[in-house]
Amino acid sequence: MKRFSAALLLLLLAVLPVAGAAQHQVVRILAIGNSFSQDAVEQNLHELAAAEEIPTVIGNMYIAGCSLERHVNNARENKAAYAYRKIGQDGRKVERKRVSLEEALADEAWDYITLQQSSPFSGQYDTYMASMPELIDYVLSHAPHATLLIHQTWAYAPHSTHKGFANYDNDQMTMYRAITEAVRKASRKTGIKRVIPAGTAIQNARTSALGDDLTRDGFHLDLVTGRYIAACTWFETLFGRPVIGNAYRPQKMTEEQQRIAQQAAHAAVRRPWRITPLGEAKK
Repeated sequence: MKRFSAALLLLLLAVLPVAGAAQHQVVRILAIGNSFSQDAVEQNLHELAAAEEIPTVIGNMYIAGCSLERHVNNARENKAAYAYRKIGQDGRKVERKRVSLEEALADEAWDYITLQQSSPFSGQYDTYMASMPELIDYVLSHAPHATLLIHQTWAYAPHSTHKGFANYDNDQMTMYRAITEAVRKASRKTGIKRVIPAGTAIQNARTSALGDDLTRDGFHLDLVTGRYIAACTWFETLFGRPVIGNAYRPQKMTEEQQRIAQQAAHAAVRRPWRITPLGEAKK
């Protein structure tokens, strides 16, 4: 019996470290985007994951205003055109300039890679289909084991002076509906089944006491609440855990703002294609 017990103990000691390691496996996330992916992933996402003891490496391939068409052209010509912003497991951000997509795709064994359209064209389905299939083929040829997602971005503020707003009659709801329809159709057509509904999360929050803006300039998210809502949406989509109750809150954010933001993101993940009014959040 003693010999059996000793053998069992040795077996448990051999297995337990492996199980523990699996629980703390690093999740590697790369956004091929622009300033809207900057708003979503370069702050708060690492901290939200760390609050749940999920180690991450987060990359953002950044060109301001970059469209899917430009990403494809960069891939074709292997242009070192990006600022590659990378947040390591320690939360420290490092930026390398003049990096190509090929270099970034080879830099890590990425688990998730996201694609998105530039904001003026984000509600125009034809612009997705003109470039996204080729970009998908390129990405998967360099990172075949990665899961692809589409980042559904947000509509502009009602008062926005962005010239792209004219594509949507300068109307926030027209733009929001166009974005959700374009992304939903592109998701179905390309076979990318997972969508990060940041646009719906922002629109949910706009039904609350936070107001109908949540931007700093009419189109980029405000530096505290707007960015936090987007990161919460990425967190819940990627990790499959409810963000409601996550302990991380940025400086200058109140507990009430945190509660509304988490509710907005959670509701968007549950219902990515329609607005969930946050009536209770107004109280």
